[in-house]
Amino acid sequence: MKTLWAPWRMDYVGRKKAKVCLFCRTLKEDLDEKNLILFRGERAFVIMNRYPYNNGHLMVAPKRHITDFEALNEEEGREFLALLKRSLSALKSTFRPEGFNVGINLGVAGGAGFAHLHLHIVPRWKGDTNFMPVLGETKVVAQHLRETYERLRPVFGLSASEKARRKGGLKR
Repeated sequence: MKTLWAPWRMDYVGRKKAKVCLFCRTLKEDLDEKNLILFRGERAFVIMNRYPYNNGHLMVAPKRHITDFEALNEEEGREFLALLKRSLSALKSTFRPEGFNVGINLGVAGGAGFAHLHLHIVPRWKGDTNFMPVLGETKVVAQHLRETYERLRPVFGLSASEKARRKGGLKR
């Protein structure tokens, strides 16, 4: 059995938990590039994982603060899955991975790092579980997050709200 190790994530796991939801706070800010938000839809958004398992590790989340998949309403559910599909297409065209891990961790016991429903999309390549993370507790992520963002952002295009904002100063 091969294991995808990510010991550098201890920076995330070991830090003090914020009182305010990370996604809710990030959505209120108008700093998409700084916050690594690739796309804002009407009801959901795509954000890069700041502590990735691999290059291009993305997350899709509803804008509304919910913790359970069953709490998604019809419109949120459709957009949530549409953004999963859009993310897979963007990653395929940009990085050409050989496969993906796609998953949702529900609840603390299920592995959720924080209480805001989100879906992980991790691009995979043959051999991406090499000796470095196993022996050296070091994961080689060959690309800086900023470079990954700059490659993926144009592939997602502008959302309807971004187009309107550019035309007339619409607030998020």
